[in-house]
Amino acid sequence: MNKSDLIDAMAADAGISKVAAKAALESFTDNVTAALKAKQKVALVGFGTFSVSERAARTGRNPQSNETIQIPAKNVAKFKAGAGLSEAVN
Repeated sequence: MNKSDLIDAMAADAGISKVAAKAALESFTDNVTAALKAKQKVALVGFGTFSVSERAARTGRNPQSNETIQIPAKNVAKFKAGAGLSEAVN
């Protein structure tokens, strides 16, 4: 399912226009992104939790030249599925 498929499904399920569903989806993603930028967790009970984790700097190797390179530290977004989502998938 891609973004437009999700918008179509949301519009059909909620009985709203595709424009309204697109606005709702974009608002959701914008707010989750803003919370993660502020290093806050976003917990949706039964669905899952979005969080930010810090990945430490490390030494890597370029597979083409076999040279050692330094990989800088960075923040990564994580998602942990909730019990309801895990049960629905299995």
